Amino acid sequence: MSVPNDVTIRDGGPGDTPVVLALLDGAVAWLVANGRPGQWGTEPWSSTRERVDRITAMTRTDRIRIAEVDGRPVSALATSPTPPAYVDPADEPELYVTLLVGRGGGAALLADAREQARALGVGLLRVDCYAGDDGRLVDYYRANGFSPVHAFTVGDWPGQVLAQRVWPPTRGPARAWPAGTPRPTCRSGRPAGWTSRRCRAGR
Repeated sequence: MSVPNDVTIRDGGPGDTPVVLALLDGAVAWLVANGRPGQWGTEPWSSTRERVDRITAMTRTDRIRIAEVDGRPVSALATSPTPPAYVDPADEPELYVTLLVGRGGGAALLADAREQARALGVGLLRVDCYAGDDGRLVDYYRANGFSPVHAFTVGDWPGQVLAQRVWPPTRGPARAWPAGTPRPTCRSGRPAGWTSRRCRAGR
């Protein structure tokens, strides 16, 4: 998936809590307007104290990255070395995308997360998302290089965990693809691996 050339990415932090909340409120409004309230409901994110507290804590504990176009925030991403409580930890070091919200900078932020993982020497990048309705969000992450690992539910909310390998991490030993995860392949049909630059490029 191509990344717009006019997107710039900066570090965020606790001072960006209002920015992230505004992006979440905008996302809820868009979802409702498009008949997709199942993901985050119908009320603005900032109207619920529990949700505000969750984002306030996230901007303090997770690494926050903000994508901007012409100085205007369009998307935000958070990463952590540990997954949320409703997802089992991996059996190896990982980087987990704990939040991605906004429109216009998501692909750039996911590419940035891959670079974060590579710089940390971590070979596994994971994310989870809403898997209901027509599965469009799952397809979005697949288009950005992730493969579905397993489905889960939180109450009646359907979710999907996805993963991708970061080729190669800057440091650390090579690791096997996670059990149960479909391995990406080259167009030739050969499994993509650590040593095949042509495969990593999708050729």
